[in-house]
Amino acid sequence: MAGLTKQRCLSAIAMGAITILAVINDIFFIVVILVLTAGGLYEFFYMVKKKGIPIYSYIGIFIGMMIPFSIYTNFELTRNWELLFIVLAVLLILLLQFSRKDNSNAIIGISTTMFGVLYVSWFFSFLIKIRNLQEGIVGVKLLAFILLVVKIGDIGAILVGSRWGKHPLFPSVSPNKTIEGAVGSFLFSMLAAVAFQLFLPPQTNFPLLHVALMGAFFGGLGQIGDLSESLIKRDCNVKDSGKLLPGMGGVLDTIDSLLFSAPAFYLYMSATLNVIALEQKVLDFKLWF
Repeated sequence: MAGLTKQRCLSAIAMGAITILAVINDIFFIVVILVLTAGGLYEFFYMVKKKGIPIYSYIGIFIGMMIPFSIYTNFELTRNWELLFIVLAVLLILLLQFSRKDNSNAIIGISTTMFGVLYVSWFFSFLIKIRNLQEGIVGVKLLAFILLVVKIGDIGAILVGSRWGKHPLFPSVSPNKTIEGAVGSFLFSMLAAVAFQLFLPPQTNFPLLHVALMGAFFGGLGQIGDLSESLIKRDCNVKDSGKLLPGMGGVLDTIDSLLFSAPAFYLYMSATLNVIALEQKVLDFKLWF
C-alpha cells in the first residue's frame, strides 16, 4: 500500500510538472494535448476491442487527433467546421465498412468508433478553446483555473474518501468511490475556485458565493466524468484504462474528470464574456448620446 501511494505521488508530481509547462508554453501545450488525445483514444479502443466490437481504431485515432490540431491552428473550411468534420468522418468510416466482407455488428462498430472520437478527442479539445478564449495571459489563467478546480477536487475525493469513506456512492459503477469522497471533492473544488478567483478575467467581477458555486458545479462535472469512465471500464471488465502512470492508471484515468467540465466551463465563460461585452457596448452607446 505504501509503495502504491509513493508511486501515485511520483506520478502526480510528474503530471503536475508537465501540466505547468503545457499551460505556459504554447508549443508544448499542443504537443501534450495531441499525445494525451492519441493515448486516450488508444486506451478507449483497446478496452472496446476486448468486448469483441469491430471498431476502426487507427482511423479513429487519426480523426481524433485532427480535431484538436484544427482547433489549435484555427483551420476552418466553414463556420461550423467541427460539425462538417464529424460528418465527413462518419462518411469515411462508412466507406471503409463497405469494403469489409463481414458486416455483422457494423452499426455498433461505427457508432462506438465515433463515440470514442467525440468522448475523448472533441471534449478534451475544449481545453484549447478555453486557452484561446482570451488573448495572452488571461487565456492561460482561465485554463489554469479549470485545471486547478477539477484536479484539486480529484485530490479532495482521494484524501477524504480514503480517510473517512464508508458509504458507497454508486457501487454498481465504481465500488471504491464513496459519498464522503464526493463531498470532499465538492469542498476542495469550491476552495480551489475561491483561492484562484484572481485567475478569472477581471471584468467578470463574480461575487465570492458565485465563484464557490462555480467550483462546486464544475468540480461536480469532473466527478461525473470520472464515474463515466469507471462505467466504461466496468463494462469492458478492466481495472485501469492503461499503465502509463504507475499508481494512477492510464491516460483516460488522468483526463476523465476534464472531459465534461472543460466543455461546460468554455460555454459558460464564453457566454458570460459575450454578455459583458454586449453590456459594455450598450453603455458606451448611451454615453455617446
